[in-house]
Amino acid sequence: MSGTEKLSEQPLKIVSIPRLAYAWAIMQPSFRDKFIKFVAIAALIGAVIATVTAPAIAVGSRYLKNAIDDFQNLPAALTQPTLPERTRITASDGTLVASIFDENRVEIPLQAVSTAMQQAMVAIEDARFFEHNGFDLRGVVRAFVSNAAAGEVVQGGSTLTQQLVENTLLQTATTPEELSDARAQSILGKIREIQYALQLERELSKQQILERYLNVSYFGAGAYGVEAAAKRYFSRSADELTVIQAATIAGIVQSPSANDPLQNPAKSESRRDLVLDRMADLKFIPRSESDRLKQIPIQTILQPGQLSNGCVSSYAPFFCDYVLTEIRNNPAYGATLEDREAFLRQTGLRISTTLRPETQLSAQRAVNSTIPPADASKKAAAIVMVEPATGGIIAMAQNRYWGIEGDGYTTYNYSVGRANNGTVGMQAGSTFKAFTLAAAMQQRISPSLTINARTPKTFNFIDCLSGEPMEPYIVNNSTRSGRFTMAQATAYSVNTYFVALAQKVTPCAVASVAQAVGMRTGTDGPIEAIPSLTLGTVPVTPLGMASSYGTFANRGIYCPPTAITKIEDRNGKVLSVPTARCNQAIDKGTADGVTDLLTRVVDGTIPGRTGARMSLGRPAAGKTGTTNENSSVWFVGYTPDVAAAVWVGDPRGGFKYPLQDITINGKYYEQVYGSTMAGPIWKTAMLTAHENLPIRRFGLQPWYDRSEVTLTPDGLLDDSELLLEEELLP
Repeated sequence: MSGTEKLSEQPLKIVSIPRLAYAWAIMQPSFRDKFIKFVAIAALIGAVIATVTAPAIAVGSRYLKNAIDDFQNLPAALTQPTLPERTRITASDGTLVASIFDENRVEIPLQAVSTAMQQAMVAIEDARFFEHNGFDLRGVVRAFVSNAAAGEVVQGGSTLTQQLVENTLLQTATTPEELSDARAQSILGKIREIQYALQLERELSKQQILERYLNVSYFGAGAYGVEAAAKRYFSRSADELTVIQAATIAGIVQSPSANDPLQNPAKSESRRDLVLDRMADLKFIPRSESDRLKQIPIQTILQPGQLSNGCVSSYAPFFCDYVLTEIRNNPAYGATLEDREAFLRQTGLRISTTLRPETQLSAQRAVNSTIPPADASKKAAAIVMVEPATGGIIAMAQNRYWGIEGDGYTTYNYSVGRANNGTVGMQAGSTFKAFTLAAAMQQRISPSLTINARTPKTFNFIDCLSGEPMEPYIVNNSTRSGRFTMAQATAYSVNTYFVALAQKVTPCAVASVAQAVGMRTGTDGPIEAIPSLTLGTVPVTPLGMASSYGTFANRGIYCPPTAITKIEDRNGKVLSVPTARCNQAIDKGTADGVTDLLTRVVDGTIPGRTGARMSLGRPAAGKTGTTNENSSVWFVGYTPDVAAAVWVGDPRGGFKYPLQDITINGKYYEQVYGSTMAGPIWKTAMLTAHENLPIRRFGLQPWYDRSEVTLTPDGLLDDSELLLEEELLP
């Protein structure tokens, strides 16, 4: 026998004349006045109800006739709104990343609610629920007598169906007048509530009404609906609620703030005990069980779950925020920003993402352990990791908490551009040299090319767009100087070599290939073809760098970065989402040539190479980056499976607050370089990301014969007309 069937068998309990007389005798004068008013309203309501079955009834009072006319002119149907539900953002393994909501609600069928919970709610709110037709005059009288005898409100007079109507009208109210009527503060409002209750009883089964009631009601502490309440107070689902837990939750709904067990345990316990008594009265539980359960302090049974709304409480808050901004920025999800916000917060979506939890947690540990969020240096570190074959973002972390509370907090995402709540970008330093390599590979310039990379060195560029001469550009080396091949210059990150190479291929070619493989500025603008481009002076983002290097890992195929794999509505219908349209941005020979040179930075045989400390024990490629005056440092690298970019700098302004003469996390640095801080963060995160992945090789097939690449400066000398002959001599 189900709980609802058992409920329907309860005998009617009639309020006797002696009880009424006794209640009148002990009633305070103020309650007597209310009682007289109540009788008058009840008579009016009774007359109105009679019109449902006897429309031609004679009515003597003009006021009553007007009220009945208003009643009969009310809309014939009660609009049933779609209840706001929370949106769930999940990781690639289906686990929760964050919940987003205006109302913390998970709508569930009645079968997913324990029998004890159903019984407790009916017992305290509407004992004759299965006997009346939506309005219970007998229950109203009994409630009035009970409240008068107690001197306070201990029992409601509205049926459970009437309460559902009130909650429904509150959901659809848009004006103060509608709100007032929804709360039945006027006679007409009360009449309308009863009319709709009668209508619901004709249209829906008792089980359907109870289900809606349990889903729509507010249970305090931000919990809308019984499922959210079960999670909030007891960290379990509604179908697992025990008798004492159900009684606690059922006792809240009369006054959610006053009866909140987390804030007012004594009041909540008293209310819970009343529910248990009512359950015993109705034979739902034995009296002995009710007495036993009432002896248990309410604090000992509470197991509150965390109310997590938004990205602030997520373990991946900046990835979470990126997902939200992707939807907020897309007109496909609503014509206006307000529409898209409502789509996110009210429609009960399930947003599946590319995030890998273990990789994310490792990335977060890597940045936090290197520079704690509230470190006195105020320096920041950010890392983005993507899957080259799909563009999927598998981790996005920075050494900041999400929020605006103080040191160590920010709502800016250092990994992305302005459109995604990020920055205008940061200079990439020598990591940008990879795009100059790509331009050289496209033009089939030998990696054995030898250039005398002196320091300082003056370059006279011709504007590749206008053909006009440009101002002389003076460049210094920060590592080594001398005669180098392309492979050596890459391993040592020699500035004057790469500026000379950029002059040979033209900055326009460098900018073109950078954009082709996915690079944009932090403001989503084009890459400017300037002489300093190869040294990374344009403002870019870690996400842009990671996805662009991912193109080299993917043998020239660029897959735009993506975070969302699927969006389902509350009914499981799959909605369309933008997909990453991968394209062959550069040819395989070019991409493999870049990878060949960048693997020599990490795992090559060139002594003193800048990336030697970043070896992963598996094939990997990468490049260090340090900007002018150590304003920021980078490491960007990849394997066939993962590409990652790390930036370290100062969000207050790198040139004003450089990485020089500074103590970070208790350690003093005269100067910070890409290999000393960004590189180790990259390595730590990459090792975890590859723990369960088989070792894969790049399968390189560059346009040249790798065995013929010269690593010493005894090979081909460049004779470009764009270079002065004296610069090429030993």
